[in-house]
Amino acid sequence: MAARLTVAVTEADVGSRITTRRRVPGGFRDAVGILESWESGVLRVRKKDGTVVEIFAETLVAAKVVPAAPPRPGRM
Repeated sequence: MAARLTVAVTEADVGSRITTRRRVPGGFRDAVGILESWESGVLRVRKKDGTVVEIFAETLVAAKVVPAAPPRPGRM
């Protein structure tokens, strides 16, 4: 059975941690981070390294809200 990809993120999810998969030339690209904004069909996702990825909504093939990242061992 093939996996079913869905986009389950909306503008109401701004501020939430999300995971995305989008079409790019030659395949797909993933991004996980905080959805900072969604304006004029462009999502801005801040990754844990601080970089911001701009994603055109029409390129999304999958996206969903995910829980906060678990703490890394040895860090409190």
